[in-house]
Amino acid sequence: MAKYKCTICGYIYDDDKEEVKFENLPDSWTCPLCGVPKSLFEKIEDGKIEEKKEDRFSNAVKISKDNPSIERIEEKCINCGVCKNTCEKLEGIKREDEKYIVCVNCGQCVQRCPTGALIPKRENGKLENAHKDGKICIAYTSPAVRVAIGEEFGMEYGTFAQGKLVAALKELGFDYVFDVTFGADLTIMEEASELLKRVKENKNLPMFTSCCPAWVKYAEIYYPELLSNISTCKSPIGMQGAMVKNYFSEKNNIDQNKLFTVAITPCTAKKYEISREEIEGTDLVLTTTQIADMLKEKQIDFKNLEDKDYDKMLGEGTGAGMIFGNTGGVMEAALRTAYHMITGKELTNNNIEFNVARGMENVKEATVNINGIVLNIAVIHKMADAKPILEDVKKGKSKYHYIEIMNCEGGCVGGGGQPKTIDEKQIEVKEKRIAALYGKDKIQKNRCSYQNPEIISAYKEYLGEPLTGKAKELLHTTYRDKSFIIKEEIADKNK
Repeated sequence: MAKYKCTICGYIYDDDKEEVKFENLPDSWTCPLCGVPKSLFEKIEDGKIEEKKEDRFSNAVKISKDNPSIERIEEKCINCGVCKNTCEKLEGIKREDEKYIVCVNCGQCVQRCPTGALIPKRENGKLENAHKDGKICIAYTSPAVRVAIGEEFGMEYGTFAQGKLVAALKELGFDYVFDVTFGADLTIMEEASELLKRVKENKNLPMFTSCCPAWVKYAEIYYPELLSNISTCKSPIGMQGAMVKNYFSEKNNIDQNKLFTVAITPCTAKKYEISREEIEGTDLVLTTTQIADMLKEKQIDFKNLEDKDYDKMLGEGTGAGMIFGNTGGVMEAALRTAYHMITGKELTNNNIEFNVARGMENVKEATVNINGIVLNIAVIHKMADAKPILEDVKKGKSKYHYIEIMNCEGGCVGGGGQPKTIDEKQIEVKEKRIAALYGKDKIQKNRCSYQNPEIISAYKEYLGEPLTGKAKELLHTTYRDKSFIIKEEIADKNK
């Protein structure tokens, strides 16, 4: 009897062991391990499977031992090649010369690994040590976490579990729990100001968003000539960490050295981001799945926790900050505030939603006219699809003023640290997570970043004006040419 091998994950369908012969399976049948269709199986001649020992990881991406974001459990790896295909097809990172390791830390290989061999880097012990050392432990949660963590506990896709998330983090021993939507609102105040300044001066256009660390690293490696086009704003987590360690500690008369700050995020690349010397303030990043694992280990009944609110001062932000978790969310949030900065007027609920930035198309473009200021915009998610636009900018042919780029399909809701779903449900799950964040935005009292009372207080009491003084010092960053990564041999770090 014949055997058939999945060309993606390596699963073997053995006619001798199955009730139905492979040839008689319906066309709708899919691989029980990785979910690909029947057409991606190949017949194994004479039922023999050959694999040379030296080819143990020949189809797998090589991971540096000091990769801050991702690790491989080698005994689980079946050398299927899904991770390498993910790098090439979704990220546009070619693996022609495996002497060189290029990783933007996005974790999309983690999402697609059929056996769980690739996981977010394990760092839970750092939090335990902080508790033992008597540190004041502070967590802050990214928007996309609250619409995905419930999936780990049997809740429906896209369930908005913000209150239970806050309660769960308190159960894990955090002294304060803040919301990164505050950092997102802060990002918009700086980024919208920066965009309008660049447009007015007609300098370093188009401006790219800077919230996605995987995109920023990709640009530093492959497009260093475009670094002056990237917004100098730190990401929301970068700003949140800086404000906790400085503003919060100063206002509450706490020695910042006594603080241990933890970002709860959908993103494995954030683990890399906080290792950059330009980004300070966050001590640890834990992903959605890592927090879920901690809750399960401590047998905390997430579904039945009583909802709790964020702590004040750096607490819940606006609807604009909430939609940062979605592709197009940064763009829409910035346009809402830019409108107010240009016109001095308030958007109404009838025109506050910039639908041109929404949707799951991998590249969206539009022209927005705000009181005579014309902005050509583009929104991109999935890194490989950005290359044509990046090439145009590089050649000086771009028509855009403002471009949002997020590495992961769907935006942060599809980050490498989110709960995994089978391939055929990927889009459905991401759309439900996205809808939950837009739904929360729609019912918020304040839907524009400049309306956030805590943001108003922070600028009045501490930061001053956007792009100047303390705001510039704490909330902005720099970038470096890292193209040497694809030129420098680091094979000795390979696994």
